[in-house]
Amino acid sequence: MSDTLFKLQALSDEFTALRRDIHQHPELGYQEFRTSELVAERLASWGYRVTRGLGGTGVVGQLVRGSGAKRLGLRADMDALPIQEATGLPHASCHAGLMHACGHDGHTATLLAAAKHLAEQGQFDGTLNLIFQPAEEGLGGARKMMEDGLFEQFPCDAIFAMHNMPGFPRGKLLLRDGATMASSENITITLEGKGGHGAMPHVAIDPVVAGASIVMALQTIVSRNVAPLQMSVITVGSLQAGEANNVIPQRATLKLSVRSLDRGVRQLLNQRIREVVEGQAQSFGVQASIDFQGGYPVLVNTQAETDFARQVALELVGADNVELQTVPLTGSEDFAFMLEQVPGSYLFIGNGDEASGGHGACMVHNPNYDFDDGNIAIGAAFWARLTERFLVA
Repeated sequence: MSDTLFKLQALSDEFTALRRDIHQHPELGYQEFRTSELVAERLASWGYRVTRGLGGTGVVGQLVRGSGAKRLGLRADMDALPIQEATGLPHASCHAGLMHACGHDGHTATLLAAAKHLAEQGQFDGTLNLIFQPAEEGLGGARKMMEDGLFEQFPCDAIFAMHNMPGFPRGKLLLRDGATMASSENITITLEGKGGHGAMPHVAIDPVVAGASIVMALQTIVSRNVAPLQMSVITVGSLQAGEANNVIPQRATLKLSVRSLDRGVRQLLNQRIREVVEGQAQSFGVQASIDFQGGYPVLVNTQAETDFARQVALELVGADNVELQTVPLTGSEDFAFMLEQVPGSYLFIGNGDEASGGHGACMVHNPNYDFDDGNIAIGAAFWARLTERFLVA
């Protein structure tokens, strides 16, 4: 066991209690008032210069040591999800319909544990910026913090983040350079036809038939426009139209989730979706409007920063507990916005597998999920060691 990990394990009880307190009081994106206040108070008590309000409820804690010119950013997310918790644990959510089903409570507690250790015992020379971000879950909190001047106020030469990953043993560190998480688009298609009686379809213009044809046609984009070795997904998660079986409705609405692991493919998908929808709509005589509601870009880890993080991981937990080039994920993450502006890397820490059982092995965004508190010391030790290696004293 490394000396850093041994020291962080001494803080396990304190930060397990803190994590469970945050878990009991989940807050949705841009509503993390209690959580951000807790974070700010702890950072200030350890000597960090605290800035609040970036991205609404975001918090940045800055600690400067020595005269070193290098600047490091570490980021954790704070928001919860609109899910009813079903774990039955003593520290389960106190708020109906809200829970930390993705482990952001654990990410926050882990970075805070590292913050305390670095403030009290850290040996580094330079500037450490700890970024506690709101609204990761589909609301673009990272981009909002950046729009509010995050990197102008707190320049970083590199930035790192970590997410727990069920399905892997506790504490296993998984890294990847290049495209690591998919882009995501949220698209709404509205089809305007002409309502009428179901028994007389010839005097109506049926948006349901047009919508059904569009659903099928969209799949040809993946199978015939995107190269077979390139990942892409077009999912129509919702098609809503009408209520009665004998009424042709005026309107149909389709809601799409679109994902890819390549920036060029992302552009191609958006272009072809527009072309296919407009062409199909015209062939059925309906009017189509397409609302691209924005999403997250492809998350791309830079080579040098990922290699650096790999070395830190190997030093901390050994080769048997590190996956040097894990497979990419089709989920999305708004840390991708930060990586478009600053070089860095996003890695994963195993939260439990079938062998270990328990709530940690349950996939995220599930009402039975819970963060594995055993990861707090390991994750915090990784942050501490990475900081001291990057900001060499």
